[in-house]
Amino acid sequence: MTRFATPLLIASLAAAPLAAQEEEGPSLIEQGAQLFFKGLMEEMEPALDELEGMAQEMEPFLKKFSAEMGPALKELMGEVDDWSAYHPPEKLPNGDIIMRRKSAEEMDDSARKEPEEVEL
Repeated sequence: MTRFATPLLIASLAAAPLAAQEEEGPSLIEQGAQLFFKGLMEEMEPALDELEGMAQEMEPFLKKFSAEMGPALKELMGEVDDWSAYHPPEKLPNGDIIMRRKSAEEMDDSARKEPEEVEL
């Protein structure tokens, strides 16, 4: 019987402070975090509303772009196996846009390079 009584006594003593803490409400850290996030949301609300408005304005243009360019982009994606084998697109003075393939030497150099770390 004492084997069961001792763990029950310890569990009830440990639960008492937890019950008292729950009655008091959130801790100061929890209250601070709640206030921080509430303030953050209030500060971000105008920017989010503006972003939503911009998205609604751009929606027709994006749908049109997708309808017109989607098939061509899909075909291009099928032709290019490895995008890292190309330089970024360049716009020529006459308006043409080209993508130059990297040379074997450039491919070797980029394979040996470590990815650069970005600091935030």
